[in-house]
Amino acid sequence: MIGTLLAGPVRVVNLGLASFARDLAAHGTAVAQVDWSPPAGGKHELLLALAVLEKDAVEKANQAALQKILAAEPMLADVRRAGELIPELDGARLMLHAGPPIEWGRMCGPLKGAVCGAIVFEGWAPDLAAAEKLAARGGVQFAPNHHFGAVGPMTGITTRSMPLLVVENRAFGNRAMCALNEGLGKVMRFGGNDAEVLARLAWLRDDFGPLLGAALRPAPVPLNPLIARGLAMGDEMHQRNVACSSLLMRILAPAMARVGSPSLPRALEFMGGNDQFFLNIAMAMGKSILDPARGIAASTIVTAMSRNGTDFGIRVAGMGDAWFTAPVEMPQGLYFPGYSAADANPDIGDSAILEAVGLGAFAMAAAPAVAGFVGAGGFAEALGYTRAMSEIAAGRNPKWGIPALEFAGTSAGIDVRRVVETGIAPAINTGIAHRLPGVGQVGAGIARAPLACFEQALTALAQHAR
Repeated sequence: MIGTLLAGPVRVVNLGLASFARDLAAHGTAVAQVDWSPPAGGKHELLLALAVLEKDAVEKANQAALQKILAAEPMLADVRRAGELIPELDGARLMLHAGPPIEWGRMCGPLKGAVCGAIVFEGWAPDLAAAEKLAARGGVQFAPNHHFGAVGPMTGITTRSMPLLVVENRAFGNRAMCALNEGLGKVMRFGGNDAEVLARLAWLRDDFGPLLGAALRPAPVPLNPLIARGLAMGDEMHQRNVACSSLLMRILAPAMARVGSPSLPRALEFMGGNDQFFLNIAMAMGKSILDPARGIAASTIVTAMSRNGTDFGIRVAGMGDAWFTAPVEMPQGLYFPGYSAADANPDIGDSAILEAVGLGAFAMAAAPAVAGFVGAGGFAEALGYTRAMSEIAAGRNPKWGIPALEFAGTSAGIDVRRVVETGIAPAINTGIAHRLPGVGQVGAGIARAPLACFEQALTALAQHAR
């Protein structure tokens, strides 16, 4: 054996520092470079936590969480007024927002802009200046959407009179909610708050929402097969929803026509002109899928990722409703003409629930067109993102196949242990909001979840496991 190994020319495999490989190559030695770094960045306390969590009980808990995720049967079932679905909204001047908890003084520009617009929309103040004063003196209570079974894109503002989509997970009897997608341009989810924005919200409240709810109640729409078809047609459900929005409109148009509303022509025109209409539905679906895994003791599976424009937060199955937070990062991407990174707000929105359920950047290989839109490159880069994200997932979802991967299922169940061990931070496809209130969207890109959130969660999980 030794003679065989020593026969022939010297062959070198270099781990870690590439400079060693370059020196060898410069002297004519064949060398294979393997990029390597110590697990968990070599941090002693994290390595100890990983060792504590390498237990059969953790593996069993993660399999239990994964089984619940994979068994989900989400159905788009209804549209109802937010105060009807969340009674707390009718009982006080309460406003829900994206991300983990935050107070007025720490809110970013677009979130403050959306808050002020929503205050005027609800009639709590006559104009934006008065709305800002009301919010600043504590005249409005704030809470995360996630605390009330809801999600919202970008600023994520939810108030009592807004119509909410309802997705029911028939496998476990839970539901999740999300506001209707407002369309493109200047919208409240990107901090817009002028008369045009408020007029559109009023139409969604008074006409479109009731029409859509009346169409859905007799015939809820199964979402698993819709997602599967969308992936096969080039969607990843975060920044590209063209296929699913179109497929949903084909399903709903006859039912909406049977309602007999005079708003039908405008409603169909609105849906047909909004390629991102399905986004909010997918978000509510994602939350409905992940919520049943909350509270599974010892599980290291992520049940929520979210950001409020200031903080990034995650929740983990084994830690219930606890938030683990860190400063949110800036997205890297492409900007609309006239804007640059100097105009951008840090990442914001509950829409990272899509990556948490294995869509968005995790499924970018199904939607290579998105890679160019968010400035990530081409098909090879899209494929690279999907493969890298699979390294931090506990399994795959066989219901949602990716054609470019021989219809292998999308990733399912982000494992905190794998994130910390590998140092691979979850990637998130995202829109980019202007940092000032009232301006709106200025681009699209890719953001990364801060590793500090996962390190905090890992440490807390290990303390519970000891």
